[in-house]
Amino acid sequence: MPPGYKFVIADDHPLFRGALKQALAGLSDVADILEAGDFESTKALVSGNEDLDLVLLDLTMPGASGLSGLVSLRGIHAAVPMVVVSAHDDPATIRRALELGASGFISKSASMDEIRGAVEAVLAGGVSAPPGVDLGVERDPDISDLIRRLQSLTPQQARVLGMIAEGLLNKQIAYELGVSEATIKAHVSAVLQKLGVDSRTQAVILLSRIGTDPLQPAT
Repeated sequence: MPPGYKFVIADDHPLFRGALKQALAGLSDVADILEAGDFESTKALVSGNEDLDLVLLDLTMPGASGLSGLVSLRGIHAAVPMVVVSAHDDPATIRRALELGASGFISKSASMDEIRGAVEAVLAGGVSAPPGVDLGVERDPDISDLIRRLQSLTPQQARVLGMIAEGLLNKQIAYELGVSEATIKAHVSAVLQKLGVDSRTQAVILLSRIGTDPLQPAT
């Protein structure tokens, strides 16, 4: 018998984590469901469990804002499918999440059956979006350009960008990743070049723009 699925549920609301856990428990072959209530804990679970099958990620938790958290986690574990879960289920947010590497998007208003269906679709190798939503195209040319630039980052560069956004210095990033400070300096230079900015501060400001739809508040 192969081992069952291993999931991470990352959401800062215990009741909603419980609802997601209940939905996932209805799937067959579930072995382990790990939970995180903030972004730091989420990163620890994702980096410490190479055998994860799926991450369900709330867009805003303590320590992360919007889609920047998705970019950072994709850098930590690029192979694991990540499904964004949010009350912000407008087409722009869904489209941007998928373009930045999410394998699916689940609205917080979704039913248990819809949640399970979305997870099953992603586990089968597909991409899942809320039914009946026209994702349209990006109307903001600056955001479109930023997404293309973020897509060009390697996993390690995305991880470094996430740590820059957390305010870590090069030597702290080097320690965390177990590499030399010179290696991190090279990564930072490459990140700044790919994003088309001159400083770490500009990179962080640029990354924050991808958080949510500019017409709506963060969720």
